[in-house]
Formats: sequence, C-alpha cells, structure tokens
Amino acid sequence: MTERAYQAIIVGGGFAGVAAANALGKAGVSTLLIDRNSYHQFQPLIYQVASAQIGPNAVARPLRAILRRRRSVRVLTASVTAFDAAAASVTTEDGVVYTADFVVIASGAEANYFGTPGAEENAYPLYSVTDALSLGSELFDLFDDSDRDPSIAAEVVVVGGGPTGVETTGAIAETIKYVLPHYYSAELSARATVHLVDMVPVVLGAFSEKSQRYARERLERVGAQLHLGVGVTEVGPDSVTLADGTVIPSRMVVWAGGLKAGQLLTSSGLPQGRGGRIDVNPDLTVPGFERIYVLGDAANITDARGDKLPQLGSVAKQAGHWAGRNILAQLRGGTPSPFDYNDKGYMAMVGRGAAVAEIGRRRTHMQGFFAFVAWLAVHVTLLSGWTQRTRAVFAWFEDYLSHSRSNVVLGASRRRGSD
Repeated sequence: MTERAYQAIIVGGGFAGVAAANALGKAGVSTLLIDRNSYHQFQPLIYQVASAQIGPNAVARPLRAILRRRRSVRVLTASVTAFDAAAASVTTEDGVVYTADFVVIASGAEANYFGTPGAEENAYPLYSVTDALSLGSELFDLFDDSDRDPSIAAEVVVVGGGPTGVETTGAIAETIKYVLPHYYSAELSARATVHLVDMVPVVLGAFSEKSQRYARERLERVGAQLHLGVGVTEVGPDSVTLADGTVIPSRMVVWAGGLKAGQLLTSSGLPQGRGGRIDVNPDLTVPGFERIYVLGDAANITDARGDKLPQLGSVAKQAGHWAGRNILAQLRGGTPSPFDYNDKGYMAMVGRGAAVAEIGRRRTHMQGFFAFVAWLAVHVTLLSGWTQRTRAVFAWFEDYLSHSRSNVVLGASRRRGSD
C-alpha cells in the first residue's frame, strides 16, 4: 500500500528532525514527520529523570504541540521498518509506503555494547525517557531491597566516561550522599557506591585536561569510585568483571559506553562509517543521493575544515535547520550549501553547584559554580516549551535546596517486572 507523496519526509522527532520540520513547515512545504513516539524528548536531561531529579514531563513534549502552527507538517506516530534511498521512500510497520521528493533520516542511535558478554542482557541503556524510567525503577528498587536486606550490595556501575557517563555518575553519587539519608538511613548511604568505568584513562575525553581533572576530582569528592584505563569484560546479572580482574558486585549497570546507528540504517544498503553512521557530504546529503539527508546521531558530520563534529544536541539542531534550508533551496531550483556549524562549545554537569564548560570556538573555560549556573541557563533555554522549563526549574530548586525528590519514578524494571 502506497500513500500519496510528500515534498519531504522526516524520520525521527529528535533535535534534528524537529528543527528540519520547523524550517520546512514555516515555508509551507508539505512534510511528513514520523517517529515511533508521539513526543520529542530532551536528550541532555534524560539522566536526571533516571535519578528522579526531574519528572519525565519536564523533558518530553508532544510533537503535535511543538508543530501545531506548522499547518503543512503532518505528524505520524509509527515505526519505520525500511528505507529506500533510491526511491526516496520509507515503509512503516503496517506496510504503508510513503514517498517524497526529499527524505531526512534523523532516527537517532542505539546503545553500542561492542560485543561485551552480558551487556545487552543485563545493562541499562540511557537514551530515551523509557530507558530512564526503567533504569530509575531498578535503581530505587535496589535501594529498597538493600535497605531491607543489607547483604544485597547497593553498588551501581556506570560504563562510559563521556558527558552522559560523568553526569549520570555525578547524579547517582549525589543521590547516595544526600538523598538516601533523607529517605532511608545514613547506614545505607555509607555502604552504597557508584563506580565509573572506562577503558580510556581520562573522563570527558573531548574536553581540556583542566576540565578533565576538575571533573575527576569532583566525582571522587562526592564518593564515586573511578576505574579508568580498564575495560569491562563481562556484565553478569549480579556483577561486573573488569579487564584487570576486578569483580564489582552489582545488579545495576548503566551503559553509557557509546552509540551506534540503528537497524534502519544497517538495512538501508547505504555505506556506513564509524559507529554504523552514514558519512554525509558537507551539505548533509548522502554521497550519490542528492535527495537524501542524514542528520544527528545517525550521521558522521564534518565541519568546514573536515574535522568530525561530536554527537551533540547543538550539532543536531543546527544540522536540522540547515537541512531544511537546503531542501527549500533545491525545491526552488537552487543547490544545497555546505553546513556551517556555529560551535558553541561543550558543557557537562558534575553535580550540584559543579560543572565544566568550554564556551565557543576559542574554548573559554569555566568551572564550578559559574559553569553550573551557565549549564542551568543554557538547558532551560533549550528545553522545548515554557511548561517544560517551569517544571525543570521548580524540580531543580526543590532538589538542590532541600535534597528532596518528589518526582516518583514510575516504570517496570526489566529484572523484576511490574509487580
């Protein structure tokens, strides 16, 4: 079954997909946006949902609400199971084929376990609201169980020393140090531990040595144990084994060790580069397919100097807007232009009152409280919608000022089911 053609089809409602839809919808281009979820999720704060610092309604906003003023944009909640670059078409799980003049693939990525035995079965990824709810349920189940039975190790392992791993480790470490005594006991807080593991000898590898050093010292100060320069060789149901022979008793493993392209691109027949992502042209099109764009975590994007850009929300958002502009130019008989990325730098939260920031192309350094305030301001600005911003700000005030967590995490953990 084939439905009528659109001028543009966008697969994925993340930063890149929404930005492209906004650009095309503003110009009145007939556009179909497809995502398996009916909502857009604010990826940088997913880890705070898992640690109950904020509620899921602070990071998720309905796609139809975001695009309600873009009358030419249709939002379809469905899973895309196939993509034909030559025909510029996509097929959804119900067998319907949608065709267009242009297709934008911004379908995101999935956890890359690098073949680590037991990781896919026993570790928790942290890439979506669903992941965060599942992880959060298991995290607080663990604390409940260990409070009832002290023989159950209250140990948490985070694999990956990038921004997601560092921010997650910091959030869990502060939960253990400040929140557990508030709700449970000082005894549980004293024996609970979060471990950060990475085969690279530093945290925040894309940052400067100064920022790396600050992040490491801050994590250790709030009680996190760092295992750097050593990889994970196995993730069991109740333990994690490291390459140096260390065995950490833990049933709670958070996998922040990298991403790879999803099955949609794997089965597309397009040549894949690092991480299974598509190496796109400077104008964000796929080599050999001038009507196909790949963006965000699904693409390997380079800047004007040929340097690979990181998988950041700011890159995805700007690329989505740029792809929309390029499609408009092509629809009007013009040619697409190379992506000109406005490098705003890097930021990472390390805990309450603590963050690192390297701002702009020249990397102006900030650390500590001022970087923390800057991090809050930037993320409040980037959140989609005033309702989401208000919810996040109130939750932060409650958490950072009182150590209280009123955001109850609801969701079935994979280990224990929903009972």
